Amino acid sequence: MQDQPPVWRRRSALLGLAGLAGLGGWAGRSSWAAQTTPAPSLPAVLGQPALISPKAQGAAMLAVTRAGPRLVAVGERGIVLLSDDHGQQWRQAQVPVQCTLTCVCFANASLGWAAGHAGVILHTADGGEHWQRQFDGQAAAQSQLAAAMAAGQEGAVNDARQAVAEGADKPFFDLEFLDEQHGFAVGAYNMLFSTDDGGHHWHSQGLRLPNPGKLHLYGLRALGTTLVVVGEQGLVLRGEAFGAQAFEAVPAPYKGSFFGLLRNAGHSVVAYGLRGSAYQSIDGGRHWQRLNSGLNTSLGAGVALGGERFMVGSQAGELRLGQGPEPELRAAPGEPLPLTGLALAADGSLVASSLRGMRRLGPPRLS
Repeated sequence: MQDQPPVWRRRSALLGLAGLAGLGGWAGRSSWAAQTTPAPSLPAVLGQPALISPKAQGAAMLAVTRAGPRLVAVGERGIVLLSDDHGQQWRQAQVPVQCTLTCVCFANASLGWAAGHAGVILHTADGGEHWQRQFDGQAAAQSQLAAAMAAGQEGAVNDARQAVAEGADKPFFDLEFLDEQHGFAVGAYNMLFSTDDGGHHWHSQGLRLPNPGKLHLYGLRALGTTLVVVGEQGLVLRGEAFGAQAFEAVPAPYKGSFFGLLRNAGHSVVAYGLRGSAYQSIDGGRHWQRLNSGLNTSLGAGVALGGERFMVGSQAGELRLGQGPEPELRAAPGEPLPLTGLALAADGSLVASSLRGMRRLGPPRLS
């Protein structure tokens, strides 16, 4: 794989905070996986509530989003932070797990989901105040096994049986909900799961993906009923959200990893990743145009600003503003901090999650 040191910083943030940075070597599973093996016990971090601590304000936070007027951020050790004043002050929510959370999304001001290490997916019905565990990596492996057996694919069955034996050790990296009932989650080693009942049940969709190398899937966005998925080594996949048809692999616009995907106006999406790389598609992910960021540091955060405007941020805190199909991204004032996520507060201010906590950056503007 083509990971360079900047990528390791991003992957360390996503994988390493819970001791999972060595999550390689999955390929080459042996035939013994065809034997039935009992699943190991769930990791302790899935049964222990996140510690409430003043130090949470400075924790490594990996994602931030809006829930109506509220901001909700997630990060290491199961920490969830809430802000009701557009990112000026933050308080900690009650969370039933201590594993690192890498992503968060809301279908409306009340209903939201967060996901992360150990294959955990959490749900809230009160805007992030309280969370319940809906899913975990052990259930994910069982779902993969059921899907493989139903498809009658021996290789997939062997892989899934070994995943069951390995237990809850694979993280999710991104979530997308189309409405209050229909949602999707992607993660390490080709994990794609869907729900059509608000997360009460999650179903493995990985066999629909043309990803024989089991590359990690880092981002996904829905454009109507079409899903666009991006991941390692320039991987871009698109397909119908509902149904059993296989996704199509779009020719890679470049060979480096994509770390995220933002949905802009209409059917426009922007994928960003290694060494300042950013690409835009205005036709639902079929074709991609390179955007010139002028950066060599990897891009790990992005947000739509409305009116065809969007912003991406680097792991060094550099911000770039784009608009519509223009190929040049313009510099915007930022702070020298390791960005992991961006959100637009209800008052129009830009708010960032970082490996050093949360920051309110003010209204997005050009330098």
